[in-house]
Amino acid sequence: MTATVINMITFSGAFPRPIRLKEETRLFAYESLHGKYGDEAKNTLSVSLDHIPSLDKQSPSKQCALAMLEVAKRAPLRICPHESVSGAATLGGAFLSGGLANYNGKNLLPGTDHLTLGFIDAVNLGINAYEKKIQQRKANPNLTAHQIEVLDTLQSSIDALHIYHQRYMDELSLKKPENAENLKNVPFLPPTSFKKAVQSLWFLFSFARLLGNWPGIGRIDVLLGPYLKEDLKKGIITLEEAREFLAGFFIKGCEWIESDPTRGSGDAQTYQNIVLGGLHCENGILKEVSNEVTYLILEIIEELPIGDFPITVRMRKDSPERLKELTARAIRCGGGTVAVYNEELIFDSMVRFGYPEKEIVDFANDGCWEVQIPGKTCFSYYPFDGLRILLNDTLRLHTGAPAHFDDYDSLYDCFLRNLENTVLRIKQSTLDRSITKDEEGNEDFINSAPCAFVSLLTDDCIEKARYYHEGGARYTILSPHIGGVPDIGNSLYAIDKLVFKDKLMGFDDLMRALKNNWANEEYIRQYALNKYTYFGNDNDEADAYVTRLLDDYGKMLAPNGKDQLILFPAGASTFGRQINWAPYRVAVPFGKKAGEILSGNLSPTPNTDVEGASAVIRSYCKSDLAALTTGCALDLKLDPGAIEHSKGIEVLCALIDGFVELGGYFMQVDVVSAETLRDAQAHPENYKNLSVRVSGWNARFVSLDEQWQRMIIERTEQRK
Repeated sequence: MTATVINMITFSGAFPRPIRLKEETRLFAYESLHGKYGDEAKNTLSVSLDHIPSLDKQSPSKQCALAMLEVAKRAPLRICPHESVSGAATLGGAFLSGGLANYNGKNLLPGTDHLTLGFIDAVNLGINAYEKKIQQRKANPNLTAHQIEVLDTLQSSIDALHIYHQRYMDELSLKKPENAENLKNVPFLPPTSFKKAVQSLWFLFSFARLLGNWPGIGRIDVLLGPYLKEDLKKGIITLEEAREFLAGFFIKGCEWIESDPTRGSGDAQTYQNIVLGGLHCENGILKEVSNEVTYLILEIIEELPIGDFPITVRMRKDSPERLKELTARAIRCGGGTVAVYNEELIFDSMVRFGYPEKEIVDFANDGCWEVQIPGKTCFSYYPFDGLRILLNDTLRLHTGAPAHFDDYDSLYDCFLRNLENTVLRIKQSTLDRSITKDEEGNEDFINSAPCAFVSLLTDDCIEKARYYHEGGARYTILSPHIGGVPDIGNSLYAIDKLVFKDKLMGFDDLMRALKNNWANEEYIRQYALNKYTYFGNDNDEADAYVTRLLDDYGKMLAPNGKDQLILFPAGASTFGRQINWAPYRVAVPFGKKAGEILSGNLSPTPNTDVEGASAVIRSYCKSDLAALTTGCALDLKLDPGAIEHSKGIEVLCALIDGFVELGGYFMQVDVVSAETLRDAQAHPENYKNLSVRVSGWNARFVSLDEQWQRMIIERTEQRK
């Protein structure tokens, strides 16, 4: 490998990355990260089913079954020279949001995302156990015709997996016999070694992706740790060998990177999230799960700039020091790949919402950061712009007659009513399109489009003989997600101060200024913008407006004690939608003009937080974040200069400790300077591997369009 190749892998973040892996492994990483296999996948976008006569006369389940079988038979195989694990999602339509199996222009395999599948059970038990369960369930004489069809389609997904597996076995036996040996019996039988466990997981994961699904992986160290521990004990493998093998897993996950990606919201939004560390129940005893797999993965991510597997580490007050240090080291390299959960707060949140305690311990996420029970949850969320509710519904700034309020309390009460009405509409519209009632008033799910492989790896779908989207999963979740919360809090604070407390202007005068985009009111705009201290600076007076809003919003979505087919836990996020919302927002009371890009997730409005990262964390943690059951993200951008000294790792560990101690929920940290990002805008050819945290996903900076790049650059750069 040339020095140039080594440098382009190593110096792709804020700090030089260590070199531990072999040259051939790093070369494989270089090829994948520079689009060799993503470009190759675009050569075959989909499989046509037009040759199957009268396919349109078949039921949706039968169409799905035939489509899976055709994809398994005809999708290209890919065996890379340096791969340690085999299997690949080779149809370009999967990552281009196109059809994978088309009949007369119709896609017969619509994908599912925002989920983490039950990979732990699937690997440990083997798929043959699922096949046996299907046959036992089919023996029940009371099944409906739809239930029988569901079970048959789930069986077809296993049949398709067998076909694809045999094709790989035939090729690998000739080209890579060692890989063939590792793949020989998995994923159908339980693995008997660490390498076979890794291979089983990858093959199931890549097959799910081949069928158009974008699942998270979840607690990979819970799954793989015991296999590695046993093999190390037996002397079957060394840590260095395990590192190389695991690195191959992560490099394979870069198979959808394109050398010249279409620019937009980023190229790594495939929800391949991994969760590391935290407690796990073994034989009825809660134990810290962190093991050699945990630490090897963090070392691999520290070395290779792979942002396609966003990693979240579950932290507690007593988490192992080694876990914190390796997490900090990975964060310090930049790329935004590694984030942090506060495990204790999330346990509390899920207990309060009513999840069984025995299931809470294994929480993961939906492939972004929204918390769920992996392998048991059908998850979706409904994002809405809370700031527009304030500006349009409450203040009526989009009309010719803005509202008038004589005091702050009446303004806030009106806003809360409007917010609650929005939440109720979200819940009712979800129920209307998902639930049906019989003549006696009994509720049930409406039959949905089939998603067989996802249903196969989701608990209770076989038992209920229902698909994932029609109540097959143990939990069906629709989480309303409010956006713009810091902007709402800042707006309410500015109104209260300008009009009701400091009496610098009348309410109607302020409304007129906002409708006119602060025209002829530059002095008061600058006063509002610069004289008040807003959310994110550890100012109790300002932070109280955000805290009160979040507490009231959480109460709107608290469990009501009744059994519900669909659950509605609260969340707060934007996921970058502040870009899409900006053109439809008028000027805001805290001095920003119409069309400006404002706060992301639950992070301060850009350039309003000036007291440093620890102040941002303290402001964020003042709310009862446990009421936001699916989560709320804090985004931090650290200037590399803040942690470049010898104690930089200690600084990051201290931030993590403070975040957990104060009661944070989820924190994603990116270490990158605005100067570096601007240079990447000007010279993208020099920054192919520069990854940044966008929201619930990472993306190579060069794959973002100008608006998204500007949003990342304009995030406040914390220098202390």
